[in-house]
Amino acid sequence: MQQPGFIRYQAIQFLEDKMFSRVNDFHGIMDYRRTVREFSSRPVPIEIIQQIIKIAGTAPSGANKQPWTFCIISNPEIKRKIREAAEKEEQENYNGRMSQEWLDDLSILGTDWQKPFLETAPYLIAVFRKSYDLVNGVKRKNYYVQESVGIACGFLIAAIQYTGLVCLTHTPSPMNFLQEILQRPENEKPYLLIPVGYPADEVYVPAIHRKPLDEIAVYY
Repeated sequence: MQQPGFIRYQAIQFLEDKMFSRVNDFHGIMDYRRTVREFSSRPVPIEIIQQIIKIAGTAPSGANKQPWTFCIISNPEIKRKIREAAEKEEQENYNGRMSQEWLDDLSILGTDWQKPFLETAPYLIAVFRKSYDLVNGVKRKNYYVQESVGIACGFLIAAIQYTGLVCLTHTPSPMNFLQEILQRPENEKPYLLIPVGYPADEVYVPAIHRKPLDEIAVYY
C-alpha cells in the first residue's frame, strides 16, 4: 500500500493573555447566535458563502474521506419547489406525525408548518452526507459519516455567525425531496437544510438561556 506523505505541522501559538482574549471574543460572538426564521432578501455576495463552505470543509472526518456535499441554492424556482415540498412534509408532521410531547416542546418556539424563509433567504445550503464514494464506478466506503458531517455543519454554522449572517438548521422529515429536486446521485442523502442571509429588519427570537458551564462540564 502506498504510504501517505507527511508535512511538518506548524502550530499557531499565542501567549496566555492573547489566548484568553481570543477565546472570550469568540464566545461572545457565538453566545449571541440565535436561530432566525425571518430573513431579509438583501443579497449576500456569493464569495462570502463560498468562503464559509470552505471553512466547513476544514472539519475533521473519518479517514479524511470528507463525506459531504454542500449545495448552494439561490435560484428562485428551485427555492420555491423546496419550500412547497418541505411544507407538505411539515404539514403532515404537525398534524399527525409528531407526538403531543414534541408539539408541546415546539410550542414555546412559535414554529408551525409554514416555512416562508425557504424562499426569502438569499441562499439555502443543502448539506448531503455520502455513505460511500464512487471511484471509477467502484464503491469506496466512508467512515463515521454522521459524525463527520455533523462536525462540518458545526463549523459551517460557526462561520456563518462569525461572518455576521444568520441561519436556521431546518430538518423537514423526511427530506428525500431534496435529493430529487437537486438531482443528487444515489450515494448522497440529505442531512440538513440551512437558510442563510441577513436577518429581517425587525426580528424577535425566543428568550432562551444556555445551560451554565457547571451543568455541561464535568471534571476528572
